[in-house]
Amino acid sequence: MLNLKFGHLSVTGNFRENNEDACAVDDGGRFFIVADGMGGQAAGEKASELATEIVPKRLQSLIDFDADTGEKVTKSIDDAVTEANSEILALSEIDPSYHNMGTTIAFIVASAGKLFVGGIGDSRVYQLRGGELQQLTTDHSLTRALVDAGTISEEDAATHRYRNVLYRYLGSKEGGTGAESKEVEPQSGDRYLVCSDGVTDGIGNDEIQKLLASIDEPQQAAEDIVQAALHGGSKDNVTCVVVHVG
Repeated sequence: MLNLKFGHLSVTGNFRENNEDACAVDDGGRFFIVADGMGGQAAGEKASELATEIVPKRLQSLIDFDADTGEKVTKSIDDAVTEANSEILALSEIDPSYHNMGTTIAFIVASAGKLFVGGIGDSRVYQLRGGELQQLTTDHSLTRALVDAGTISEEDAATHRYRNVLYRYLGSKEGGTGAESKEVEPQSGDRYLVCSDGVTDGIGNDEIQKLLASIDEPQQAAEDIVQAALHGGSKDNVTCVVVHVG
């Protein structure tokens, strides 16, 4: 079994009246999930709540965390995320107050000594290894698609008017097409961050790297990252989970 230490924090932030983010952190260190809901009134809250309830339940029923690896885990994650997507879509269709609700999801699942990392939307997973910060997930935003197509630069993307417009999220038809999980071989000393875009709205990669590297207690790191994002001007809810590999 992996020796994982972890901490987490989710706050409403300075500019929002309610927190549409949610996170699910397994006490046994088997999974870490962040969801960032969207939709009017309480709809975003409901979508992220559903994601962080349904996905953990399905993961626990589908995965033997002591033995399963590879395709078995990635398929189980896809099945769990697809079920959450279907439930969110169904509720948004039958209840007018939840019309057009949706949520992002980003996750780390730990099984049989491996980590499985992925997501849908623009919540992210970062890895700090050997002093180098790497984003392990891909944003499903229009600006990311434009950057990948060579239409705009990375610098343009940071302030582009479509930077928060998603083409894939839970609660959309495209949300049920897989969570793009990557299998990661963890190394002692690795540090991981799972976060909503409230973090990256307030601080950039350099600050994330510095905070992850310099704080040895994951709960303290999570709290300091959230505070840095708020001080950096994030206008969103801010949620993060920090995981250290022992």
